[in-house]
Amino acid sequence: MSNSSSLPDIYLSFFLFTANLNPSDSEYRQTILTHIKELQKFGYTGFEFPIAFNEDKNYEKDIEDYASLRYSLDSEGLENVKIATNVGATRSLDLSSPYYEQRQAALEYLKSRIDITAALRGEIMMGPIVIPYGVFPTTDFNVPIWSDQLQEHLAIRYRNAQTIFDELGQYAEQQNVKLAIEPITHWETPGPNKLSQLIEFLDGVDSKQVGVVIDSAHEIIDGDGAEIFKEQVAYLAEQERLHYVQVSPPDRGALHTSWIPWQSFLEPILQVYDGPIAVEIFNAIPAFINSLRLTRRKFWIPGEDPENKYPSAYDIANEAIKVTRTELDKLKYLC
Repeated sequence: MSNSSSLPDIYLSFFLFTANLNPSDSEYRQTILTHIKELQKFGYTGFEFPIAFNEDKNYEKDIEDYASLRYSLDSEGLENVKIATNVGATRSLDLSSPYYEQRQAALEYLKSRIDITAALRGEIMMGPIVIPYGVFPTTDFNVPIWSDQLQEHLAIRYRNAQTIFDELGQYAEQQNVKLAIEPITHWETPGPNKLSQLIEFLDGVDSKQVGVVIDSAHEIIDGDGAEIFKEQVAYLAEQERLHYVQVSPPDRGALHTSWIPWQSFLEPILQVYDGPIAVEIFNAIPAFINSLRLTRRKFWIPGEDPENKYPSAYDIANEAIKVTRTELDKLKYLC
């Protein structure tokens, strides 16, 4: 493994703080730097940055802004901090669209996000980049599409995307960035929801630069069970498509008090994977309250929120890395 303890690098998703890093905002940039310095003390060696979509579509400026953020990290002595990025397709920038022009616009958009990842010196860009997150299809009469009809609809969308993913993968390879597609649970997005669906999709994509991120939360809710999971992980590793791993609780909250089948999840992964493991926790910030229907309290953010008697985001991050290390240590013979 990649650090002195022989355990994987552990990253933390910045969804604990924000869905938008606002890289052009110099004041918020200092806030990001402060968070990273504090979180490093707990043992995090890398961070997963959400890359927000800007309506003006000024991709060149986006790339410059994130390059400036990387420069600020380096200037503050954080040059060894590793970065992965979290990127999603959008309703209008959709590689699975039936419209050629829309697919080409999505290709340009995702190439810019690969450029941003490279500017941050990241080697992994992950997220829901096949079907836009949370955009459930309807008929022309705005009637929701579900079950068999939905799967038939998605099969056409997947074929549309497959035709363009090889080009995207080739571009990512030039930038030394791996693309890790995330299967996301059925109540959050229409598809792909299962590893099996994503594996079938990838069978139609030649570029091995395009692979998978496995997230414990989605696997617990929509997975096919521990035995099939072992087979899927082994297959993805054989195909050189297991690019990234996240540990996240099903309720997307505190990791250390959640119900995760740690051994069943981690053991098959650690046998074949030596990349980072990212902790993903969604805080009750405005971007997530409605979309994830969060009923729990916000983990107050030091330096941004008034202190209160409930756990802070730092408390939650510290407990999360502790439990992750404990569970990894139990399986260190696999590393």
